[in-house]
Amino acid sequence: MSVPPSALARGSPGVPVAPVRERPRQTWFQRNTALVLGSVAVAVVLVIWEILWQAGRISPLFFSGPSAVAKRFVHELIEGNLLSDMAYSGRNFAVGFGLACLVAIPLGILLGWYRHFRMVVDPFLNAFYATPRIAFIPLIIIWFGIGMWSKVFIIFLAALFPILINTIAGVKNLDPDLLKAARAYCALDRQIFLTIALPSSVPFILAGVRQGVAHGLIGVIVGELFAGNEGIGFMIAYAGQTFATDLLLCGVLITATAGIVITAIADRIQRRFSRWRPNEVGG
Repeated sequence: MSVPPSALARGSPGVPVAPVRERPRQTWFQRNTALVLGSVAVAVVLVIWEILWQAGRISPLFFSGPSAVAKRFVHELIEGNLLSDMAYSGRNFAVGFGLACLVAIPLGILLGWYRHFRMVVDPFLNAFYATPRIAFIPLIIIWFGIGMWSKVFIIFLAALFPILINTIAGVKNLDPDLLKAARAYCALDRQIFLTIALPSSVPFILAGVRQGVAHGLIGVIVGELFAGNEGIGFMIAYAGQTFATDLLLCGVLITATAGIVITAIADRIQRRFSRWRPNEVGG
């Protein structure tokens, strides 16, 4: 029986190997289906919203329209304090979220790797995780005042637990077959940790980082709502007190846009590093 040359390209001489099938090339729409459909949905909602606003179906006392929000955004950007407010909130988020990552990831790896250490910390972790973080805000204001560091600590506390819980789960949920194989070859704990535990937990860590972004942005707004004299949260609180719904929605949309952008970046990084999982090698 004759064997096609392509089937003998790999493997031992004379042993047929199944030819490699090329993946069908996707069109631009297939590669960007989510982006296209999401953009169309947003555009439809904005058009309907604007039509209702222009027709006077929406009271400016309770809500506002896209064109009014856009005009207010441009006004605040040029003549108002929007840039300084965005810079202030962004700085608070970057510091608080960065500290949360620096603390949660190493601590989560230790808790996931050392079972007895996790048993000691678990009661405290469960208690703090179950308690709404907003309940600590009066105490945080007493500790740090109403300056920058109270907001940073609120953001830190909001983002800490999602990252920590996911990191612990990533280290705990290792492939037992890989661990048995490593033990059979007399691998040291350090080698197992670096070659199996850490790569396997990377997707979990990044999933926690994605969740931490959303919780951290909530912390930005909540911190500035309760104890702030500048920032996007303070702008939203001031707009609500003065019934400036266009300014209020402006702040909400800025926060939502920031969350979408940061989450999209984290999602791209997560998908890139998902290949680190050893059990995904070789399909």
